[in-house]
Amino acid sequence: MGANMARRLKELGYEVTVVFDQHAPLAESLALELSCHAATTLAEVTSLAHVILTVVTDDQAMHEIFAPSGDSLLAGAQGRLFLNCATISPQVHRDVAAACEKVGAAALEACMASSITQAREGTLYLMIGGNESDYLAAEPLLRDLSTALRYVGTTGKAAQVKALVNMVMNINTAGLAEGLGLGAALGLDLAMLKEIFSQTGANSRVLVTDGDDMIAREHDCFFSAAHAAKDSGIANALAAEAGVKVPLSQATQAQYDAMVAHGLGELDKSGIAELTFPGRASI
Repeated sequence: MGANMARRLKELGYEVTVVFDQHAPLAESLALELSCHAATTLAEVTSLAHVILTVVTDDQAMHEIFAPSGDSLLAGAQGRLFLNCATISPQVHRDVAAACEKVGAAALEACMASSITQAREGTLYLMIGGNESDYLAAEPLLRDLSTALRYVGTTGKAAQVKALVNMVMNINTAGLAEGLGLGAALGLDLAMLKEIFSQTGANSRVLVTDGDDMIAREHDCFFSAAHAAKDSGIANALAAEAGVKVPLSQATQAQYDAMVAHGLGELDKSGIAELTFPGRASI
């Protein structure tokens, strides 16, 4: 995601000065492509850029790149603006924003409800959380990355909304996999079934994006099962904090956790159909 966002900004004439990845060869390759510097430390990123976009895998990774000591994006960060795009816990976004403020920097949540292709095309759906003045300062750049941009509120609110987006998406994906899997077990024509789904209350966005892939067993990764498990977990933790029961979301997380446990976590989320279609995985 980060690489494609950098490509998009470069294409639009922004000065992309530096890139970083924990896997150095990836950063070096992208830097060569974009004619910029491949940093070998996080502090080097901060020293070479004034607006810094981050995309990490989980809460722990976010804490690590914004560590209070050692190699960190916070080193020399006064006056910098961080646009943090990963799907992580709302509290971690709050922790990072507070740490940035302490050193004279600013941070915005820029939560993405899109995938790799949209990042490259500049058609992301972005949900922004943080100080509104920081949002207004970053708005032109954010609009160049998106076709839909929504300021949600204070820090943590965008992450809450994103958690609910992915919670519902994951439930819909799991439900579609069960419906198509049961249809296969009943000997129904799945193309016919999918068409009827599309014209009735069974319709959903994931029917369009994942239905054919479930049937054809084509699970090239755009949004991994491992990320689906993580994101459902974030939503379920929020539900527990709020005292709200979410049995469907908990069952969905259990399915994606099972995929991860059996080495299927790097399949696309559509791979959940491997658990529901007859004659496929028996886990």
